[in-house]
Order: sequence, then structure tokens, then C-alpha cells
Amino acid sequence: MPVIVQTTLLLILSNIFMTFAWYAHLKNLNDRAWYIAAFVSWGVALFEYMFQVPANRIGYTELSLSQLKILQEVITLLVFVPFAIYYMHQPIKLDYLWAGLCLLGAVYFVFRS
Repeated sequence: MPVIVQTTLLLILSNIFMTFAWYAHLKNLNDRAWYIAAFVSWGVALFEYMFQVPANRIGYTELSLSQLKILQEVITLLVFVPFAIYYMHQPIKLDYLWAGLCLLGAVYFVFRS
């Protein structure tokens, strides 16, 4: 499997855990003390790192650090938008489109030869 595919798949998994670690407590643990939410989030974030560290190590064999970072940001938005809409029940915003277009520009500039 190509490095970019392995890296992308691992970063998608990492971002799913990251998004839940960072934001799901706002819905699920809103009635609990902040430190309980922090410890639960920290536990979820462990799984984020179990995918993120190998993704970056694999990706860095063929991608530059800048390319890895931009790839990460694109994946973050691709994971966050459905999470915000379907899990957190946030309204769809045109701002998501504009942010995505900005990231496409970033992808172009960092991946061009």
C-alpha cells in the first residue's frame, strides 16, 4: 500500500479519536466537573496518538514535514465537519466551504513540485 494511503488512513483514525477527545465532552460530560472531562478526554486521546505517531513516522519517509501538516489539517476538517453536524447537531455553515477552499489552496502550494 502506498505511503500516502497508509498515512492518510491512519491520520483519519487519529482525527476521529482527536475530535471526540477534544469536543465530545461538551455534549456527553457537560454536567460533570471539568477535570473529569479532562481525564476522560485524555484517555480517548491516547488512542489518537496510537494512530497519529505511526502515521507521521510512515508519512515522513516520503512526505515533507509541511506536507504532513497540511494533510493533517485537511483530514481534521473532513472529520470535524460531519462530527459537528451529525454528532453535535450544529447547523451546516457556508464557512465550512470557505475553510475547505482555503485548505485546497494550501494543499496545492505545499504539494506542488
